[in-house]
Amino acid sequence: MNFLKDNIKDALHKKLPGLGSHYKLLPPHRTLKAAPEDKSRIKHSSVLLLLFEEENRLNVLLIKRPQHMKHHAGQMALPGGRIEPGETAVDTALRETWEEIGVKKEAIEILGELSEFYVEVSRFQIKPIVGWLHKKPDCQLCNEEVEKIIHFPIELFRPPYQQLQLETLTGRLDVPCIIYKDEIIWGATAMILSEFYDVLQDIAEEKHI
Repeated sequence: MNFLKDNIKDALHKKLPGLGSHYKLLPPHRTLKAAPEDKSRIKHSSVLLLLFEEENRLNVLLIKRPQHMKHHAGQMALPGGRIEPGETAVDTALRETWEEIGVKKEAIEILGELSEFYVEVSRFQIKPIVGWLHKKPDCQLCNEEVEKIIHFPIELFRPPYQQLQLETLTGRLDVPCIIYKDEIIWGATAMILSEFYDVLQDIAEEKHI
């Protein structure tokens, strides 16, 4: 897996798929750029796409938000939150990961970043950070912010994607998604995974693996 880790790190410092990947999983009637009148209200945030090997598969650690959360209640997500004054996007992603699932920053190797994008309904500008764990994570959940975690094999994030009608903040929509262990992965989390999956596909084509 060190071979794959090094290739991921290299790929994240090249031109990224960006919007092309995001649009594949973008819910209908949504945009990825803030309207001029909303730019002053943008909330900058970061999340951590945490990778690790389990049973010879590359996994991503996903969390499920509790139903009482103000934003993205009950949804599958990545650890993360709002960037505080004086923090970098990496600082925030590592801090939130420690606070939400109890994984120490010293255990995480930062590989790079994916493309940031705007989430219209919550006004979050999200910067995804990619990190690597050298062993399966030993998590201590903050129950106020995390209902449960799921180890998601990234190889399963392949098209064709499903379409489900979901109740959203803007009404019922037919959204593109992936279903894994009875959980629906859609919205911002799905768009981030879509770009990372495309990065892996580019690596596979380039390295013939």
